[in-house]
Amino acid sequence: MAAKHFKYLILGGGVAAGYAAREFAKQGVKPGELAVISKEAVAPYERPALSKAYLFPQGTARLPGFHVCVGSGGERLLPEWYTEKGIELILSTEIVKADVASKTLTSASGAAFTYDILIIATGSTVIRLSDFGVQGADANNIFYLREIDDADKLVAAIQAKKNGKAVIVGGGYIGLELGAALRINNLDVTMVYPEPWCMPRLFTSGIAAFYEGYYAIKGIKIIKGTVAVGFDSNANGDVTAVKLKDGRVLDADIVVVGVGGRPLAALFKGQVVEEKGGIKTDGFFRTSVPGVYAVGDVATFPLKLYYEMRRVEHVDHARKSAEQAVKAIKASEEGKDIEEYDYLPYFYSRAFDLSWQFYGDNVGDTVLFGDNNPASAKPKFGSYWIKDGKVVGAFLEGGSAEENKAIAKVAKVQPPAGDLEQLTKEGLTFACKI
Repeated sequence: MAAKHFKYLILGGGVAAGYAAREFAKQGVKPGELAVISKEAVAPYERPALSKAYLFPQGTARLPGFHVCVGSGGERLLPEWYTEKGIELILSTEIVKADVASKTLTSASGAAFTYDILIIATGSTVIRLSDFGVQGADANNIFYLREIDDADKLVAAIQAKKNGKAVIVGGGYIGLELGAALRINNLDVTMVYPEPWCMPRLFTSGIAAFYEGYYAIKGIKIIKGTVAVGFDSNANGDVTAVKLKDGRVLDADIVVVGVGGRPLAALFKGQVVEEKGGIKTDGFFRTSVPGVYAVGDVATFPLKLYYEMRRVEHVDHARKSAEQAVKAIKASEEGKDIEEYDYLPYFYSRAFDLSWQFYGDNVGDTVLFGDNNPASAKPKFGSYWIKDGKVVGAFLEGGSAEENKAIAKVAKVQPPAGDLEQLTKEGLTFACKI
């Protein structure tokens, strides 16, 4: 079977792939030049919707409602958009072999695709408990959330197990967002995680205490300092209980596991230079192989602000890195220069009536300010991170659009912190003055 050739090939069908396709269209890609190859059966969509509105009882988010690029206020790219632009969407196609020397990708069915320029936008995959040989981890109704198929299965289970018991394994992003979503669906929810507080990679103990308190008020039980070591199931293979390392056994009709992800870069192992668990790139997302770019979760890139190489797993970076790579490709073709990627790390989450944003770096000393009483009608509080006498990171719960812009500016400008006691007193005012 003859290989299909494209000038540009995007491997992956997630957020980064969709934003890269849009940027190619903006830059005037010609019909037939670009293809997107995705393992999923649907056109690229905004993945964050899966852990939020998709799971709400009223099920507000459904395709085609959240195809890219609506997540950043752009046009919704329906499957027909790709057709209109002459971009080939190759769906339900898993690539099992990549050979960068011959510029060839091979699918599970043996189809071959060749390219002049490749963008690796494969994203991450979830870490499964069965990877660690956890006993009973393959039982029915143990869920992971990464793709729309996962969300559909979880929605079906929520409907089938009305008023049942749910156990969330993990206290990070997915754990917190899904804990809230399942509680809103009136399930009895228990969260289990080994760390001393939730979201330890970002939250301080002070920030975490607010969310743990708020979740407790909402009726979510939290068990810290232990892990799931096994699962019991019934004769049908459905999960019935979660066994914890500390000896406790929790009844469960539904289990959702959110214990992290890992970048999908194995296809390129030994063919491109890697660093910090990802594919090493420069400020234009070029890898060590000419004509091969990597964006989003798989890319380890120079974070200009901090003079260091970082890998960032977040939708904001997936969007922006994809656009940067395409601009760099087109600029190099035209003999022009563009600025290197200058990224300000940004994370956000929404759960229940809460909404927080974080910008910058969470290193150094911290101060906590504002009303962080979980029982408050409208809590609003934040935190600054101070390193070498400068404010390098800022977090805000319950902020307005203007206030969130102000904390972003603080993280970018890195003003002198001054006296920490004074900084605590000033709180949000400090950011609004910058």
